[in-house]
Amino acid sequence: MIREDDEPTATGYDGFDVNGMDPTVDLLPAEVILSGRSAETIQADPRYGHLLATADDGQLLCLSLTDALRDALAAAERGSLHHVAQVWAASDVFPTPPDPQGLAEFLEQAIDLAGRAVERGHRLYCWICV
Repeated sequence: MIREDDEPTATGYDGFDVNGMDPTVDLLPAEVILSGRSAETIQADPRYGHLLATADDGQLLCLSLTDALRDALAAAERGSLHHVAQVWAASDVFPTPPDPQGLAEFLEQAIDLAGRAVERGHRLYCWICV
């Protein structure tokens, strides 16, 4: 996470911005739906929310996402996104159920990113700024 080129941390990478999405809590139901794996299996995956780096006294974190989530996103049918978003929005992880349309838009961006990652042989990560 230490940049030697004076560029801001987490810039220059393929990705998109998401506000308020916790990868270890909020994404879990989506990964269950998309991958078909149980929550317990996902949580036992060594890449699930693995802390890779931290900076600024814990105000900036980088966590890994599972390869199964990346692969499930890359293989997802766009026509199923609204159904996935509706089921995900109804899960108990959100204090107030979010708009399924917003979750579908998030999934569209995640599918695009995951597809590019698979093509390049890359993995997915989440930068968290608190």
